[in-house]
Amino acid sequence: MQSSLESNSDEVRHLQRRINDLVSILALPAMWAGGEPAQIVRTLIETLLHLLRLDLVYVRLNSRTGDAPLEMYRAAQRMPPNPEIGAAFEQWSPKDGRGWPRSARKPFGPIELSLAPLALGLEAEIGVLVAGSQRADFPDQTETLILSVAANTALLGLQEARLLAEQKRVARELDQRVAQQTAELRRSEEILAAGQHISLTGSFSWRIGADEIECSEQLYRIFEFEPGIPVTLGLIDSRIHPDDHRLWSEALDRARLGADDFEHEQRLLMPDRSVKYLHVVAHRRRESDGRLEYIGAVQDITQRRLSEEALTRVRAELAHMSRVMSLGVLTASIAHEINQPLSGIVTNASTCLRMLAADPPNLDGARETARRTIRDGNRAAEVIARLRALFSRKNAAIEPVDLNDAVREVITLSTSEMQRSRVTIRAELSAVVPPVTGDRVQLQQVVLNLLRNAADALSRVDGRPRQVVVRTVTEGDSVCLSVRDNGTGFDPQTAESLFEPFFTTKDDGMGMGLSLSRSIVERHQGRIWAVRNDGPGATFAFSVPAAKTDTKVH
Repeated sequence: MQSSLESNSDEVRHLQRRINDLVSILALPAMWAGGEPAQIVRTLIETLLHLLRLDLVYVRLNSRTGDAPLEMYRAAQRMPPNPEIGAAFEQWSPKDGRGWPRSARKPFGPIELSLAPLALGLEAEIGVLVAGSQRADFPDQTETLILSVAANTALLGLQEARLLAEQKRVARELDQRVAQQTAELRRSEEILAAGQHISLTGSFSWRIGADEIECSEQLYRIFEFEPGIPVTLGLIDSRIHPDDHRLWSEALDRARLGADDFEHEQRLLMPDRSVKYLHVVAHRRRESDGRLEYIGAVQDITQRRLSEEALTRVRAELAHMSRVMSLGVLTASIAHEINQPLSGIVTNASTCLRMLAADPPNLDGARETARRTIRDGNRAAEVIARLRALFSRKNAAIEPVDLNDAVREVITLSTSEMQRSRVTIRAELSAVVPPVTGDRVQLQQVVLNLLRNAADALSRVDGRPRQVVVRTVTEGDSVCLSVRDNGTGFDPQTAESLFEPFFTTKDDGMGMGLSLSRSIVERHQGRIWAVRNDGPGATFAFSVPAAKTDTKVH
């Protein structure tokens, strides 16, 4: 039993370290704001080398202007010098990033390394990141996740840096053109076309009455039309994603009815079955002859959208890891909850056997004992079902939630842990509350985080009973849940930072529990706050909107 608990503790610590690694990676964009690509790459290399204890990290950024690529390389002190890693990588890697292996074992001077390449961009158009380790099993599943997060995060930062740099450069060029002769107009047009090509933005003009459309060269590239062919609404319609045809038709109808401006996102389904995401903005104006015309821009945001989706998946993984860590803390409580009905099953089964073996058999007593056995079996099944729901990795399920029932389940799972800490939980749940709309498991995670936060605040309290009060009330169109403790409270100067990422007052805390709770509550269109009690301790509370229904939940 001791060995199992130590193993669980080691796994929890390992998960905590990996979560800290992910948090460190996700915090990098705040350091990169307004920075140059070289600074971004340098910080990324140093962070990965330190977090994953790598033997080398190599990054190459492609140039869109035909210049030599930007290459940066850093190796651990124990590694022999070898500046030719870029050339070595080119020899064994396919040009298309989609064909790269997950890892490959390659010689590096007198030693061998496991090299993991990651494309920066769909087809490595931005560049490549290569991580290397002497370990034969590198990278494992967690390291693959961290490297993937790092690559996606760096991709967003590099795209933003490139776009910012390009915007500044184009702005400077355009300012100069204003002061120059008309003869340089063609040069200005070339610069604008280059800017559109780099930023993946095309422009168009649409005369409503005649349905005449003029497009820039970049717009031809985005839609992958043959250069020079007349662009019509029908031709554009052939590229619209089938699921977005209604959105496309509604936008056209609004334009024909005279809408001043319109802005929306649109998907394209290309001939090779790939999907592109576009951001469309247009402004209405009247020409000198009175004809109505829309001038607009179309930006290809496919890479940004895919990167955002990847980061969303990572955040969901982070929330799941947080629940798994909570599971390790609640192990004793879970064992107690399951052992109680299991002990009842064993006792009742033995009693039933004795009643059946009696002369004459006590059939009525045996039947009653069998019924109690079934009852205890159902209790054990219910406990397991609650655990599977609370720590599952399933996607959010938006549905009416009885917050009182959800709170009771969390309290049941936490009771034994609280008792070991000499903490008493008192539930003061309103007799009648409306259901709320949201994800039951995510809301239960918030309640669990607040209960654990209260228990931690009570751990240093002596000389008075350690008490936690959980209360639900209806406030207007919302349901409010509060967790009040009589612990040590918090410093008023830190009140604004309690729900910020990485802020913690605990020696072994990560500062993620309250931050994740705030994210969950805000996704449910609610709010979360903390106040100091008049007496000892503090109260943490959140409110979420009630479901739009007249039905009450008892």
